[in-house]
Amino acid sequence: MVTSNHFKYTAPKILPPLFYLFESEQNVRRIAEQYSQDIQPGEKTKKGYHLIGLIKKNMTAPLKQTAGIDVAKNELVVSLGRMNYNTEIIIFAHKTFANTKAGFAALLAWTQKQMHKEVKVTYVMEATGVYHEALAYYLSDNQQQVCIVLPNKISNYFRTLDIKTITDKSASQAITRFGLERKLDLWEPRQKVFRDLRQLTRERDQLVQERTMLKNQLHAEQAEAFPNEGSVTRIEERIALLNRHEKEVNKEIAAIIKRDEKLVNQAKIISSIPGIGLLTAIIILAETNGFELIQSKKQLASYAGFDVKEKISGISVKGVPKISKRGNRYLRKAMHLPSITAIRMDERFKAIFGRLISRHGIKMKAVVAIQRKMLELSYTLWKNNVCYDKAYLQQPVL
Repeated sequence: MVTSNHFKYTAPKILPPLFYLFESEQNVRRIAEQYSQDIQPGEKTKKGYHLIGLIKKNMTAPLKQTAGIDVAKNELVVSLGRMNYNTEIIIFAHKTFANTKAGFAALLAWTQKQMHKEVKVTYVMEATGVYHEALAYYLSDNQQQVCIVLPNKISNYFRTLDIKTITDKSASQAITRFGLERKLDLWEPRQKVFRDLRQLTRERDQLVQERTMLKNQLHAEQAEAFPNEGSVTRIEERIALLNRHEKEVNKEIAAIIKRDEKLVNQAKIISSIPGIGLLTAIIILAETNGFELIQSKKQLASYAGFDVKEKISGISVKGVPKISKRGNRYLRKAMHLPSITAIRMDERFKAIFGRLISRHGIKMKAVVAIQRKMLELSYTLWKNNVCYDKAYLQQPVL
């Protein structure tokens, strides 16, 4: 027990779990600072005043607060929950809002009215296509904490709960519990330049897919014994339209790149890797938001779905290791053709490919490994602000 002229502190009998000690300490410090600031110079505190009493008075404030949001096209199903200092989780409110700007404003006002003012609220939602993006940007613009979780993580967590009936309400409650129990990374809105580039590069990818499909249809039509001239003409017109749209998209991408000197330098560094062109470099930067939240090569590989999953249990269960594919498919797709080009044109990647083939004999598995290595290399070069050096391994060690 520590005593002073102003207060007496006695350690509480039950300490919060280690995982939450830091947050608890910060709350205690804040309370103590507020109390100290309220004392005027020369003012005497009441005899026997205990700081622990002040802390107990504020123990009604929760340790964490979360709003779990099940996002659909037209509505937002929201559940509110809190975790107390004894780690007890309480789901105490539920409401449905329209997935519109008016609904966002009503959701924010309702949540702030229901939640404790001393603790920040974390809004947790699934990455459901594009339906969650407008809400995420609205909350971020209003200085709120947002976490966006991959759907497979929520679904796997849902299976651990004793819930037999799955509804929008139970889904939002599960998301709320997930946000309270886990330490989640906060979502950061994309920079406008990367947001625009991502939209354009994805549109271009769709145009190329449609054109490939039409070219296959044209080939099949022309290979028939009696091709229909009208069908052939219409398919050719649609292919010409897609070609024109692709050129327009390419011009818009080039105009955005030209306006940003920093982006030009970043793309130049990444495109110095054999096989990676300017367009692939822009896709990498656009899909990763300029590596904004990437802190390691391992994290980047996981974000792209290149992380390896393996199941081994005892002596009977030995699953075949394979990539998870639970990540950004546009990144994986963008790295396919560059990896094949790098294997053909660069001696270093050719040697790595040969070594992998000699190990397991599966060509496609080796190609995927090259794709991951090239993606990780792009992050390393970007981070160190250096271009690819073919003779790097031959340099003498100083």
